[in-house]
Amino acid sequence: MIFTSSQRAAFRKGYRQMDPRYGQIICQSIFMAFGLAWLGWEARIVDFLLIFASCLTFQRLFEKWFKTGRNAWQSAMISSLSLCLMFKAGAWWALPVCGLLTVGSKFLIRYNGKHIFNPTNFGILVTILITRMGWVSPGQWGSALIFMILIGALSLAVLFRVGRLDVAFSFLGVYAMMHFFYNYVILGWPMDYFLHQLSSGTLLLFTFFMITDPMTTPRHAVARVAWAGLTGVLAFVLSGYMYIHTAPLWALFFMSPLTPLFDTIFTAPRFTWQKVQA
Repeated sequence: MIFTSSQRAAFRKGYRQMDPRYGQIICQSIFMAFGLAWLGWEARIVDFLLIFASCLTFQRLFEKWFKTGRNAWQSAMISSLSLCLMFKAGAWWALPVCGLLTVGSKFLIRYNGKHIFNPTNFGILVTILITRMGWVSPGQWGSALIFMILIGALSLAVLFRVGRLDVAFSFLGVYAMMHFFYNYVILGWPMDYFLHQLSSGTLLLFTFFMITDPMTTPRHAVARVAWAGLTGVLAFVLSGYMYIHTAPLWALFFMSPLTPLFDTIFTAPRFTWQKVQA
């Protein structure tokens, strides 16, 4: 089908004005459908419903409590999908607890009008710590090449809109280079081991959809690259020397409180979703 110039212009205008969060919701929905249909995940329908219900409900309750005057359901949907993709629990009640911590952190842990922690990152790790009933299962993704390509292609389109490609490439580049030098050069382990470490679906989801959250990353480009690179270094130390399989998540958790410091040193305009849609 051949589109006219006016139709192409209308499409480009609509794309620019579309909230990028819709793109992330679509991407994550595709990933979840892929896991259920292609990777043979167990369809934990009740768990999924609990996660969605808790995140959307707590989002609305906190909005009314703080009188924000808006309904940011897109944010709650992204958090819900992220939890469905990454978090597992051994007890049903741990899921609404995780939803409460995820959404609540956006409203209760703030500095200078900006929430400090990535909500999903905070919710998952704190739930694991206080309940001892949750975990992240990196093995559920396998290493299917088609899935890795799918994550990369779809996520790049979203990150291009929000201007956070620098964060993804800086973190993944530093993390990969340090693992390569340590495992392949120093220890002499086979290249297959190094490639296996980087072919985790959880790592790619973290890289393209968690650490790149524009609301919790530094505002200035130089600060973002430095911050993401340091996060990659910390993640390598936690995984390479302490053998923590959720090392990237913990690295982000510990680095998030430093974001306000980077924003103070490197000043730049505040990110808003409205600016992206302009």
